[in-house]
Amino acid sequence: MKALRIHAWGEAPRLDEVEAPQPGPGEALVEVAAASLSHFDLTVASGEFGISPELPYVPGVEGAGTVVESDVLAPGTRVSIRGRGVGIATPGTWAELVVVSHDVLTEIPDGLDLDLAAVAYDPLTTAHVSLHGVGRLGTWPDTGVDAVGDEVVLVTGAAGGVGSMVVQLALRAGARVIALVSSDERTALVPKGAEVVSMQDPARASELAASPVATLVVDTVGGARLAERLAWVRPGGRFAVVGYTAGTSATLDLPNWLLGDVAVLPVNLLRRAGEGNAVVDELTALLVAGELAVTFETFAMSEVEGALRRLVAGQVRGKAVLHPSA
Repeated sequence: MKALRIHAWGEAPRLDEVEAPQPGPGEALVEVAAASLSHFDLTVASGEFGISPELPYVPGVEGAGTVVESDVLAPGTRVSIRGRGVGIATPGTWAELVVVSHDVLTEIPDGLDLDLAAVAYDPLTTAHVSLHGVGRLGTWPDTGVDAVGDEVVLVTGAAGGVGSMVVQLALRAGARVIALVSSDERTALVPKGAEVVSMQDPARASELAASPVATLVVDTVGGARLAERLAWVRPGGRFAVVGYTAGTSATLDLPNWLLGDVAVLPVNLLRRAGEGNAVVDELTALLVAGELAVTFETFAMSEVEGALRRLVAGQVRGKAVLHPSA
């Protein structure tokens, strides 16, 4: 079978022909129809993450497909795949076939296609936990927030997969939302109902710093300019850090950070997985009903290098989906 494998840290994956895996007791063989290409996959592949797979390895921490062989599920059952070290401790979803334990499989509800099933969990649960678990939407009295209607939520990377979902859930909850995007051409990707600000509009971006109105920032981009964005939050507000698409390092000037009085809060989905799992069925039902949307682009295995370059550059429309059989 075909599989994408990492042979050296920091290098692009290679398309290899490898022996098809065979399931053992308590395991299922799944034909992968769609796999997520994510920044987390790239972080693991850099060799700088706290957990390092044994080289060479097959990345892919999320995916979806159909059961080929299982002692629990019928052949043809549509399943999503994630968790329990898939793509890190065990071979991942960037392959035509994968063997996984049954506890990483979830049956896909009717009405949800395999591409969406492969990538929906992350934006749905990350957005919810960022707003409600970490950001405590509607309950932050330090900025005069006693109800959701008092909130002004600023979302960076608002055209991306997670950022777009944060915008949608914050609007559904009743908050005012300011959606920040990197360029004018990405403004059309932001869900309706938010005030959209392009970083190519320096005057409006400067206003955000000069007169901070945000009570909560959900930051999906990270990087060296994170400290500048802290100035967009009212004193006593909070800044939830979700991602690092613009870079993995940031430096704070401690005196000015203390003066600004903004709480910087990490969104750790590994530790808060239970919070996401508690709401994912409800949120997935909204996705199936068309009340929420996850935008994505699809790529064949032969296109993976270009896809990953676009992912790093922030040029993918929403989530990136790999089709292993294409």
